[in-house]
Amino acid sequence: MISVEQLKVEFNATPLFEDVSYVINKKDRIALVGKNGAGKSTMLKILAGLQVPTSGTVSLPRDTTVGYLPQIMKLADTHTVMQEAELAFGHVFEQQAALEQMNNELASRTDYDSDEYHKLIERFTQENERFLMMGGTNFQAEIERTLMGLGFRREDFNRSTSEFSGGWRMRIELAKLLLRRPHVLLLDEPTNHLDIESIQWLETFLSTRANAVVLVSHDRAFINNVTTRTIEISCGKIYDYRVAYDQFVELRKERREQQLRAYENQQKQIQDTEDFIERFRYKATKAVQVQSRIKQLEKIDRIEVDEEDNSALKLKFPPAPRSGSYPVICEEVAKSYGNHIVFKHVNLTINRGEKVAFVGKNGEGKSTLVKCIMSEIPFEGKLTLGHNVQIGYFAQNQAQMLEENITVFDTIDQVAVGDTRQRIRDILGAFMFGGEASDKKVKVLSGGERTRLAMIKLLLEPVNFLILDEPTNHLDMRSKDVLKDAIRDFDGTVIIVSHDREFLDRLVTKVYEFGGGIVTEHLGGIYDFLQKKKIENLNQLNTSVTENRIEKENPTEQTPSSKMSYEEQKELNKKQKKLEKQITDCEKQIEEAESAIAILEDQMATPEGASDLKLYEKHQQIKHQLDEIVEEWERVSDEYEKIK
Repeated sequence: MISVEQLKVEFNATPLFEDVSYVINKKDRIALVGKNGAGKSTMLKILAGLQVPTSGTVSLPRDTTVGYLPQIMKLADTHTVMQEAELAFGHVFEQQAALEQMNNELASRTDYDSDEYHKLIERFTQENERFLMMGGTNFQAEIERTLMGLGFRREDFNRSTSEFSGGWRMRIELAKLLLRRPHVLLLDEPTNHLDIESIQWLETFLSTRANAVVLVSHDRAFINNVTTRTIEISCGKIYDYRVAYDQFVELRKERREQQLRAYENQQKQIQDTEDFIERFRYKATKAVQVQSRIKQLEKIDRIEVDEEDNSALKLKFPPAPRSGSYPVICEEVAKSYGNHIVFKHVNLTINRGEKVAFVGKNGEGKSTLVKCIMSEIPFEGKLTLGHNVQIGYFAQNQAQMLEENITVFDTIDQVAVGDTRQRIRDILGAFMFGGEASDKKVKVLSGGERTRLAMIKLLLEPVNFLILDEPTNHLDMRSKDVLKDAIRDFDGTVIIVSHDREFLDRLVTKVYEFGGGIVTEHLGGIYDFLQKKKIENLNQLNTSVTENRIEKENPTEQTPSSKMSYEEQKELNKKQKKLEKQITDCEKQIEEAESAIAILEDQMATPEGASDLKLYEKHQQIKHQLDEIVEEWERVSDEYEKIK
């Protein structure tokens, strides 16, 4: 589908990578991996046609469409959610306008017998058929399906995009991209601002409904669940593995060991040759042999070895000063902004030494409760911090609070104590500040680099209670492993607000779920929580969030289910399950019909198929069936919403 041949990219005459060739096939699921600065994002931009390589070519068939999701994006704040999503169907609106113009022209002209009039009728008929084939009449239903799949409610559709947080705005952009159904999806860190629910929905979509996918992500669980092929950029070259990420890690380890052996052998050969040259350089009888060895040395193709993997480095927290037995106790804590209740009736106790996770949809109050604990915002209820609690807080704005006119090394040197001061450069290397990068001034660092530096600074301060709000967003897998090991060995208390399941796995022992204004405690790790909730597609969690939201918005009213008898409730649950099954069946039929239509359209695009009337008849028949299924899906979904 996309052919990359002998690609080379240089910055200031220094090659980032060169002589890179590979092919992206239909239905490929590719993880693009490599250390920070290896050129992953650059590669995506080149594939998207947004950056021109120094040399080499990227070839793709003329009709192939490419969709690109960058790490940072801009949305027009003048649009509603629905209007922004409709931009994905700009081509449909253009064609609709052209059809209306032709229709008006047919209605106003009177030269019914002229050749021009008949040609106009023929052109209108062809364009109208193409419009119907493109799904011009049912795109609205597809928009609603996608937005609701990403967690939006119908009442959100007419809200301005400016009202949403960064994570929700990213979902809007993602919805537009998925609705365009490009042949190749290029995703750069798509999970950075998504919560667990939307990540799992995206996993399912990419695994079952997308075409070819190339993604860059530091979320190990996500790439393992989505990808089946791994391309690593290393030392300016690529290594292509037809396996998922975990298998790639094992194979890469074997490759690196082979590289090391070959490198060591070559270094010995080079050293022996240099010793010979030095020994006999001034002996006339050996002049020919010396010149031969010099030429031999010049011709050697030097083997490069990947940088040493420092993920095994043990970053140890200073011993935590002893705090009281209960660092945080919340009693009937509530927070609201006007009529909007963020949460209420929060009762929780965190014990000394516990490591807990705050999870839930974006905007449900995780960071808000953290700010209450930090006394940054007012709240209702009682919140007590234990004796001698010393908090180390990492928030997204932490990076902006660094002193700009000192170096990276000096920033850490100011807070490091004891033996840690001897290992500052090792620690910085583990967090991608190796070599000359440690001598950079803070003011020249990117946002991601500042975030990582702020994280290191925090990890070295003597505290007994860590609160980390999305700490892994700008860390690669190697740095995340260092951080995870450090937190696991930390003898203090930790709250982690995160969507990264792999990071939370075997790290936390308790999960607090935020949703619909309620905070619910779940004992066990993150996967125990997900399994307990049975939220493969997060339907149950979304249902509970919706029910809680209804209760929140109508606190004086009892929900219908609380007034029902046991038999009535049982009957309602039975009907709800039946509707859920009908919705699932409809969605499966929609997917099958869309696949069948796509196959027919491919056949119709060939010279033989273009003249096959039976194909057109079958195409129209399936399109008609699809419209009926979509109508049934909308009817059942509305009924299901009313029951809920």
